[in-house]
Amino acid sequence: MNPMSRHTARPVPGLDPAWVTGMVRIALDEDLGLAPGRDVTTQATISPDADAAAHLVARADGVLAGLPVVPEVLAQTAARLGLGVPMVAARAADGEPVRAGQVLVVLRGRAQVLLVAERTMLNVLSRASGVATHTRRWADALHGTGAVVLDTRKTTPGLRALEKYAVRCGGGTNKRMGLYDVAMVKDNHVVAAGSVTAAVRAVRERFPDVAIQVEADTLAQVHEALDAGARFLLLDNMPTALMAQVVREVRAREAETGRVELEATGNLTLDRAREVAATGVDYLSVGGLTHSSPILDLALDFQG
Repeated sequence: MNPMSRHTARPVPGLDPAWVTGMVRIALDEDLGLAPGRDVTTQATISPDADAAAHLVARADGVLAGLPVVPEVLAQTAARLGLGVPMVAARAADGEPVRAGQVLVVLRGRAQVLLVAERTMLNVLSRASGVATHTRRWADALHGTGAVVLDTRKTTPGLRALEKYAVRCGGGTNKRMGLYDVAMVKDNHVVAAGSVTAAVRAVRERFPDVAIQVEADTLAQVHEALDAGARFLLLDNMPTALMAQVVREVRAREAETGRVELEATGNLTLDRAREVAATGVDYLSVGGLTHSSPILDLALDFQG
């Protein structure tokens, strides 16, 4: 069975329309110059009155993400050219497995609009679908283990909302969105503050409303973090045997501490995903979901 078939499309929290509008405006400015801009090839060779039909097609198997951007790209492109907005008929949904050769979207309208919008649509959809496809491989690898794959802040500047949306489409879970919503005490914070305990105390005093997560790479740091009141620990670059020992000792203390969430992070690969999950951690965080996913090959084919 193709691993991609284990999951079916499911609703995921969507993209903020205001963010999509702003992102598309920037992307079109890159291609056309500041609004309204111009496409010297298309506007010289294609009549503004010419109509066309086109299919957005998958060139490879994967998981689709980014469809909400398509109508926004077309609408903004049409407005810049002073032409009508093409019709959009989706034949697939975000989060759905797709096959090479599959028609994903059917478009009909002014040829100029379709050609000018083509690359922006493909750039966004290919990037998002690549992240979703990569994430689905991790979600499939962890299927049945009880562990969940998380993303990180290692995202393309300016595209975090899109890439984290794509992770959700692929069956993963978003961790913190930025530096503002969760406190994460890492090694440099510990060095600067003097200790794990001092760092946790400082965060609680300054920002009592935020959750605190603590990175630990030794058993001693794990217990210090628990003693300081942390209830979410990042087990950083730990060998599997040490991670399993940490999980056992943390679980043994939960009658005293309450539930503690445990995340494996650093040096994780697909081929050892289930081995790491078997230690009993709740999460595996994988920066590569967003910083190293290849695009999914998509194309826009005009119909004769």
